[in-house]
This record gives sequence, C-alpha cells and structure tokens, in this order.
Amino acid sequence: MSAVEGKAALSSKAYDVDDFVAAQELFHSNGWTDGLPIVPPTEAAVQACLDWALMPPDQLIGVEPVREQPITAEKLAINAVMAGCLPIHFPIVATARQAMMQEEFLLHGVTSSTGGCAILMIINGPVRLEIGANATFNALGNSDRATSVIGRAIRLTLINLMDVRPGGIDRTTLGHPGKFSYCLAEDEEGTNWQPLSIVRGLSAVTVMAALAPRQIMNEWSTDPKEILETFAAEMRANQRHYSIYGGNYAIVIPKQLRDHIEAAGWTKHDIAEFLFERARIRRKEWADVGKVGNRARSPRKKSHCTRIARPSFSGSCWRSGRRIWCRYSALDG
Repeated sequence: MSAVEGKAALSSKAYDVDDFVAAQELFHSNGWTDGLPIVPPTEAAVQACLDWALMPPDQLIGVEPVREQPITAEKLAINAVMAGCLPIHFPIVATARQAMMQEEFLLHGVTSSTGGCAILMIINGPVRLEIGANATFNALGNSDRATSVIGRAIRLTLINLMDVRPGGIDRTTLGHPGKFSYCLAEDEEGTNWQPLSIVRGLSAVTVMAALAPRQIMNEWSTDPKEILETFAAEMRANQRHYSIYGGNYAIVIPKQLRDHIEAAGWTKHDIAEFLFERARIRRKEWADVGKVGNRARSPRKKSHCTRIARPSFSGSCWRSGRRIWCRYSALDG
C-alpha cells in the first residue's frame, strides 16, 4: 500500500480483488462483516477519513482496559469506511470509541455478556446538523444516513478490532437489532430543555450499553404525571421480567408527549426524580414471575426495592447509577 505524498503510509495489509463482488466475498469469508455488504476500504477512502479528523494513521484512539487491546486511527477508519461513513462522520466514530474505552464503561463486560446489550449512541450539538442527522421521525430506525452508518461503524470495530463475534467473545443469548446500528441525535431544536451541547459548550457524543427499545404509548392524557407513569410502568415491568439487578435507563420522549410535559413547566430533573420515585417494585414481585432465588426470598421481600439509583445531575446531563453514560468529547481531551 503506497503512502500518500507527504503523509505517513497506511500499515494495514492490502488485498487485490477483481471487482466489487469479489471484495464482498473476501470480507464475508473472513468474518470481517456484520452480515451485510460493506464499502471496500480503499487507501484513498481511509486516508480521507484520517485527513478530515486530522489524525495520523498510528494515532492511538485508546486501549481497551481488560485485554489491553490498542485501537489506532487507521484501523478505526477502515471500519468506518466499511460501514459506509463519509469523512465528515469519522470524528464522531472516533469520539464514541474513545468514550467506550474509558474504564468506567466496562466495555469487556458489555460486549461479552449473555444479556445482549448494544452500544447506544446519542449525538448532540451543531455537528448533528452538519452531518444531516434526523432527530425527529423514526429516530431509532432508518431515519438518515449519518446515524445509520455511524452506529454500524461502532459494531464493525467491535467485530474486527476486538474479535467480538457471536459464540466467541460475544456470548449474547438473543441480541437485538441495535447490534447492527444504534444511534440517534437529540432533537435540540424541538424543545426548550437544555441539551448536552449547551451545558458543555461543545458537541458531544454519549454512549450507553442498552438493550432493545421498549416503546410505550399514552394518547389519553396531557398530565405529565400520567404520561410519565406509563414510562414508570414499563420500567417496573422490565424489573419484573428481565433483571432483578440494578440497571440504567435512557428515556426517549417524543415531541407529541414532550410538548405536554414542557408546557406544564417540567424539567429533565423533574422527570428523573419522578421516575426514580415511581419505578419501584416489591421484592415479592420477583417470586410472582417465577424468580424465586435467594434475593426474591429475602426477609425484606415486602419492602419496596428501587432498582435504579437516585439520579445525579450535571446541568441537564443526568445519570442514574454508576455505569450509565460515559460522555466524552473529542474537543475537550
């Protein structure tokens, strides 16, 4: 692989293929994909991503703490190109990957658990508009090119740079579609609530280990307490049916419900406090759904059990529990 004039050469092994179809078969046969077709990572395309982010190929993005696996900008850019990323998308991929390798994110546990969580990404700040991220309709679906390929790039980096493959390191029992791509942008223009970008003064990427979305509906009330009680009921159901252990929740409130809550003067802090108080179950309820282990038989089974920690706040950034969102910006080091 030749060096671009005046720039460090890429060090990854190069392969010669006859055509696009042959490239697909090469990558699929080696297990380098997520099962979908990829964009062949040519030297020019990879270099364009690095140039946009002002990163040399050997720049260290981070080191996975448990296995001490280093991730370089070149390897990250290759997977971003494969996912369909344009150069303008690459800094967001790099930022998210830096966040994921912070020790408190527990990346090894997240990617090797039988639980099946995926990496949920939330994009804030002016960069959303620059990349054309759609923060309105179908926000968790195929809403736009940017969030689709950025989320996919994160999964490909796990597969190819950390060997997180089903049946190997990835011990997921069922998984969910978020393991293809799980990325959305905050609708900052459609709300009076302060977004992360205003609080921090920077564009931000937030990452969280999350299970599949659970969609709820309440079209029958405009009262914030009644609307949010529906959210709390879903959280209580999750505590009964999925896990009796503590967890964290990302609450995505669509505009048609958010408008009612905002009109009543509620803030993000108010929402978090309400859900903290209402999203509780009694220990005996675990036995009611067949979970009759020692924790369900605890002498305290008649007491309420809060499975989320009291929220803590930094401006409008709120966290619940010790592992929720590892926030990191490429601009604040």
